[in-house]
Amino acid sequence: MSRTGLDLLQGTLDIMVLKSLSWGPRHGYAVASWIRETSRDGLNIEEGALYTALHRMEQRGWLEANWGLTENNRRAKFYQLTDPGRTELREARSRWSKYAQAVFQILEARS
Repeated sequence: MSRTGLDLLQGTLDIMVLKSLSWGPRHGYAVASWIRETSRDGLNIEEGALYTALHRMEQRGWLEANWGLTENNRRAKFYQLTDPGRTELREARSRWSKYAQAVFQILEARS
């Protein structure tokens, strides 16, 4: 990744994808766009990594996928959260919140 971009920590992509789908179904390009726009262009997800993550989460039962048409009338797979996916999002958010708090405590340390 370029020096202006941010590298993703392991597990970060999953939680961002789950969060992007918390408001309803999206196709892969819309998920990547939401992440990029929400991060103010700080994160740009590579297509290969995104679709690998989507398929992995679908296999774990966190997502369901159905074919549909995009706003441009293109056929695409739309992903949506399942109940186990919503549970995973809540649990992952809690883990990441604790992790971020611990890192900030270290970064703010005076000695």
